[in-house]
This record gives sequence, C-alpha cells and structure tokens, in this order.
Amino acid sequence: MNRRNFAMLSSYIYDYSGIKMPESKKTMLEGRLRRRLRATGCRTLDEYCDYVFKGDHSADEGLHLINAVTTNKTDFFREPAHFDYLTETILPAFKASGMRTIRAWSAACSTGPEPYTVAMVLDDFADTQGGPSYGILATDLDTEVLAAARAGIYPVDLVEPVPADLQRKYVMRSLDPRRRDIRMTPELRSAIGFARLNLMDDRYPVGEAMHLIFCRNVLIYFDKPTQRKVVTRLVDCLAPGGYLFLGHSESITGLDLPLTQVANTVFKRS
Repeated sequence: MNRRNFAMLSSYIYDYSGIKMPESKKTMLEGRLRRRLRATGCRTLDEYCDYVFKGDHSADEGLHLINAVTTNKTDFFREPAHFDYLTETILPAFKASGMRTIRAWSAACSTGPEPYTVAMVLDDFADTQGGPSYGILATDLDTEVLAAARAGIYPVDLVEPVPADLQRKYVMRSLDPRRRDIRMTPELRSAIGFARLNLMDDRYPVGEAMHLIFCRNVLIYFDKPTQRKVVTRLVDCLAPGGYLFLGHSESITGLDLPLTQVANTVFKRS
C-alpha cells in the first residue's frame, strides 16, 4: 500500500467513523481490505481506491470498507465489575425510587454479547425482585455484526463467563451434542432493538432519555476531540440520575460534563 492510498483510505475512515488509522496500522489495513478486493474484482489497491473514490460505488462500498476495518472484540460479562455494580447498587436504587421501566443502550454492541448480558441482568432482577421492566437499544456502525447480534447465535465457549443460573434461564442448547453453538432465548432477543448508528453523527436519535448507557472500549479508537464530542452527545441522551459505563482503560478526565464518577469507569449524571 503506497502513501497516497493509505492517506486517502485513513482520511475517509476517520471522517466517517472517527477511527484513527496511524501509519503503524498500514499493514493491518491492507490485510483487512484483501477480501474487499476479491469481492469488487479489483486487482490492486490503486484500482480499489479508484473504485471507492472515483466511481459510482462510493456509498455502497464505503459501508463495506467501514465494516472491514472496525474492531469487534466482545465477550459476555466483559468487565464483570460493571455488572456487579449494576446488580448490587444501581438496580436496587432504581427499584427503591419507584422507577417502572429502565431504558438501556449498548452504544457499540458488536455481535451482541454486551446487550444480551445487560438483558440477562435486567430480566433476572425484574423476575426475582418484581420489576422494574426494561427495554434495550443496541447499536453499531457495522451492519454485518448487527446481523449476527440479531440472530443471537454464538459458539458455546463464548457463554462460559455467563453464570450457570443465567445460562439455564436464557441460553438454549441444541439436542444434538455435536452442535457447538447456542442461541439466546426468544424472550431475550425480543427485548432488544438492534439498529445501525454512527457515533460520528451530530445527534443520536435514540428516543427518550436513557437510564443506562454502555459505551465501552470504543473511545480508545478516537482522538481527544472526537472523544469529547462523542461523550458529550452520549450525556445528552442520559437521563438525570442515569449511568454511563466506559471501558476500563478509558477516561473522561478534563471534560467539563455533568458527570460524577461513582465506581471504576462508571459515571452518574447529575
């Protein structure tokens, strides 16, 4: 990949998704685009860049390009301390306040383990404690991972972090012992609405204010100005007294926002 191609592609990726693509990631980018070269019939990256930027294919191929370069690492009960705090502190406080319905948003849901984890926690609390009810929105930039999330089918090894009692309630296993995948129950799948959303948009059309927003391990791919814009827009979607969860290596230090840190990378809106 020559400098001209890398400059055009990295600039497009940044403008579209906010993801910084430094020179050190040139080889990674080239590797991820090989599948797109085959799919488009392009023989070289020069041809591919012409296909993306000079032809009539820019809108459609731009979507495939972003899908190819986004990182989609995710696990059930990732950063489990967040879910301990949610179960032991936040949900009892919501119930004690008389809240009837919790609105939660997984803002970069990838293939779905995060919103399904949130759904298991909220549903189990509602089932055992008599409410509150809940609704979950799960969004991502990548259309391919959203399709996988809607299906709710995963390798059996991926659900190992899910506590055994929650597996019994929410994980369906095949009667065929040779099958090495599971599926989330229809009730859990129906509790989550999946939609495409770009965190680079000027506003997030998520409806009524959210009580819980999970945007974890996303800000690390953005530069400081982009982080500030994204977090500010997230806070605009957060109800007073609602909670924002970030990734364990992310920080909002220096941002003038109506947030108070209440636990490690958990913030409450004033």
